[in-house]
Amino acid sequence: MHHLRHHRLSFFAAILALALIVANVPFTASAQTTPANGVILKSHRVTVDITDQIAVTKIEQVFYNSGGGLAEGTYLFPLPAGAAVSDLTLYIDGVAYKPQLLSAQQAKDIYTAIVRQRRDPVLLQYVGRDAIQANIFPIPAGQERKIEITYSSIVTGDNGLFNYAYPLKTDYVSTLPAQQVSLAVNLTSKDPISTIYSPNPQVIVTRIDDHQVRAGFEVTNYRAADDFSLYYALSNADISANLVTYRAGANEDGYFMLMLTPPTNVDADRVIPKDVIIVLDQSGSMQGEKWSQAQAAARYVLTHLNPQDRFNAIVFSTGYRLYANELQPVSNAENAAQWINGLDAVGGTDINLALTTAAQMADSERQTVLLFLTDGLPSEGVVESKSILANIATVARPNLRLFSFGVGDDVDTFLLDSLSSAYGGTSVYVRPQENIEDKVSSLYNKITSPVLTDLQLNFGSVMVDDSYPLAPLPDLFAGSSLIVVGRYRSGDKTTITLTGKLNGETQTFSYSDLVFPANAGGQPFIPRLWATRKIGYLLNQIRLNGETKELVDSVVALSIRYGIITPYTSFLIQENDITVQEGGTPIPIEPPVAMQGTALPTATANTGSAAVDRASEANDMAGAVSAPAAPTAQAGQASGGAAAGTTTEVIKQVNDRTFVLRNGTWIDTQYTAEVAANTQIVTITFLSDDYFKLLEDHPELKDYLALGDHVIVIVDGVAYEIKP
Repeated sequence: MHHLRHHRLSFFAAILALALIVANVPFTASAQTTPANGVILKSHRVTVDITDQIAVTKIEQVFYNSGGGLAEGTYLFPLPAGAAVSDLTLYIDGVAYKPQLLSAQQAKDIYTAIVRQRRDPVLLQYVGRDAIQANIFPIPAGQERKIEITYSSIVTGDNGLFNYAYPLKTDYVSTLPAQQVSLAVNLTSKDPISTIYSPNPQVIVTRIDDHQVRAGFEVTNYRAADDFSLYYALSNADISANLVTYRAGANEDGYFMLMLTPPTNVDADRVIPKDVIIVLDQSGSMQGEKWSQAQAAARYVLTHLNPQDRFNAIVFSTGYRLYANELQPVSNAENAAQWINGLDAVGGTDINLALTTAAQMADSERQTVLLFLTDGLPSEGVVESKSILANIATVARPNLRLFSFGVGDDVDTFLLDSLSSAYGGTSVYVRPQENIEDKVSSLYNKITSPVLTDLQLNFGSVMVDDSYPLAPLPDLFAGSSLIVVGRYRSGDKTTITLTGKLNGETQTFSYSDLVFPANAGGQPFIPRLWATRKIGYLLNQIRLNGETKELVDSVVALSIRYGIITPYTSFLIQENDITVQEGGTPIPIEPPVAMQGTALPTATANTGSAAVDRASEANDMAGAVSAPAAPTAQAGQASGGAAAGTTTEVIKQVNDRTFVLRNGTWIDTQYTAEVAANTQIVTITFLSDDYFKLLEDHPELKDYLALGDHVIVIVDGVAYEIKP
């Protein structure tokens, strides 16, 4: 019988937080390579069928012994909360075996016994759950074992928003990726589905019809950093408002995400008639494939107008040409598409004349959408960007919404983003090798049916601030949600009021009994989503208005706190990058993990590939619907007795926190030198009675303490240091 032993005791886990205990010794894996005598997760496939509020989850996991010896041990599988297992089968050489179900208390006893014996706290994050125990080993060298699990659960809802969760992450228990991972969700409801949202950036969500949704992903060599979540709400005749919150501690400000969703399909009288003005760059630089794609994009828009819409088209080069002198009915759209299709791209680029002409066409009584597409810089007429902006401001009406499309890298990002920002739209950059028609049609599909404009939110008795997007809020369109994220102070039950305009008439929607909790808990993805949007906003302020120390410091501070890479920060760890105060408590230097990077070029560098990269990155962050993946960084020399020359991870994202590993200590990046100088630290010995009492009193700490045996974390203004 071969025992698998390694320098640092930690658990190899399959994706659903399973633990492999090999010959009663926790199995560990190298951070970068398959262990010489190790079990790997060869494949992990999950299929979820949700019918109304009943979810049936089917899991298949295949383990493979890649080593040269016999791998022996026990399989522990912490179940999701509320799961009712209907089928549990282990296959050994084609023969089916039935594992054992453990109650939450039985599982807790096993978890804590293993933690006390092996000094690895990773299993503590699963205390309070039932579990599966199976003696699936030994696995002979070069052979596989497959386990299949089926469980059903009720998808719980809060104020009409339902959440299916699957504990997917293995970041805390394994640095070894699974070879093949797939997850597919089939959602069916007898009532129409309105809001549909997943915070996981790799997940693709597809609506089949009003009653069916598909979501999922398939990847190779994948290690999940976050659990999988899918939120959905059922449709009603009005605009729905769904609230999700997170609060790290009762004495800390909370975070919220509010999703505003109109019905997917609305009556014609609920869709606001709009005027669409297409402004196409016809200059010589557009000649060829770009012009063909632009013509196809214009045709797409013109053939997807609503019956009550009106339109016009302007093509510009040295001068401009109008399709018609006034806005046209939808019945003339095909003729306009043929007119554009017969034009060639020649001449210079007079952006000022084209845009001011288009803006003056807007009818103050109707919502106006201006789609502006260009591939170059102003070269005719007024060419100074600030002058162009000033000229448009003199003729633009409040009901104008301007959406810019920059084709290629020779565009003025300052001009395009300033236009979109000033007139309630967005900027889209079409990079070389990308298709113009795809980008234009994708955006137009989202804005084709406005149902409420001039939006305002009132949060009642709850004080909220620092929310994004900033006011004025974007218009609300059928078939898509408007996501607002922000901070809130003291918790309370409140009524949120949404007001807006429909065909010039003020509409009011009230949502009562929404709760901003005062206690800790909630969905931990929200803080990083909020920070992502705020960083995007700050980066755009720097690009458009110039760099200041205050703005840069804010970006760096957010980057450090929430673990989000920016042009101003790179997550690098230097050896001995730590100081020690009396008593041996480590204090991070300033800044703790983010080193000042190369400053952005001045605001005058607004064109070229680098400028478009910066604009795209900032705009994507400012409008993000999910936070980016957590940064990864490695130290040049592993600690804790690891083999010479190996590397180990030194940054980890846990819920709303970023931790950095320094000299064997995982340090919350909020624990800066300034905080350390003004905060009393509570020292607790790892695995002591006080340690387990702390976890009983503050269960929100368990995910942080699962990092290791030496952790510093701040919660509710108190710094806790767990020491070996």
